[in-house]
Amino acid sequence: MGVLKTQNLNKGSLDCTIVLPAINEADILEQAVKKISQALKACGCTYEIIIAEDGSTDGTDKKAAELSQSLPCVCHLHSDKRLGRGKALSNSFRQSHGKVLIYMDVDLATDLKHLSQLISAVTVEGYLLATGSRMFSQSKAKRTFTRAFVSKVYNFMVRLILKSKVKDHQCGFKAFQRVMLLSLLDEVDAKHWFWDTEVLVRAQRKGYKVKEFPVEWGSTRETKVKLFHDSFDMGLKIFVLWLHLSF
Repeated sequence: MGVLKTQNLNKGSLDCTIVLPAINEADILEQAVKKISQALKACGCTYEIIIAEDGSTDGTDKKAAELSQSLPCVCHLHSDKRLGRGKALSNSFRQSHGKVLIYMDVDLATDLKHLSQLISAVTVEGYLLATGSRMFSQSKAKRTFTRAFVSKVYNFMVRLILKSKVKDHQCGFKAFQRVMLLSLLDEVDAKHWFWDTEVLVRAQRKGYKVKEFPVEWGSTRETKVKLFHDSFDMGLKIFVLWLHLSF
């Protein structure tokens, strides 16, 4: 593992922590941070934004460091080595200070108009987990036929084999009640894309109800998921988790 550099971590309790997993996102990172800050201020939240950046080669590390120096609300966690999305999220949440822990994709594929709904699901409605979903009839998701088909097959397998009640496990727009998530992280083995699924499945196994709601979603960039390679790997992880939970 590379050296983890931390700048500007706030002290004390905050309403929200937003984690942005970032690798090679130099061109969109600053805009994302500013839009998220505006949305959180509109919600009336005290907050921090943690940029979980690892293994970048396009200057994302420098841009994240600049943002952490110029904006008091921004923290930068850096690793020279690629950790994997799941591990980067776990590391960031363990060092966070928010009562509600949130992560979203840097490209803001999920419309930020849903942010207040995501936060309210935990703070007002009392759910321990909340997630946006591209799988409801009311959802508006713009993606290729291949990506949509693979996603539907994957989510069907998770529901069938792991008995999850969630329709969309991989939407990058989730919120967690702090104590619940931190208590769960030591049980989560996934280091990369499967992290979301494992967290949701393990939480449901413990009886925690998940708030899932339709969102408007539309990514403007090429996916970093290697569609067939990562789909096969995640399919294998479904069976490995089933074996682990069963025996």
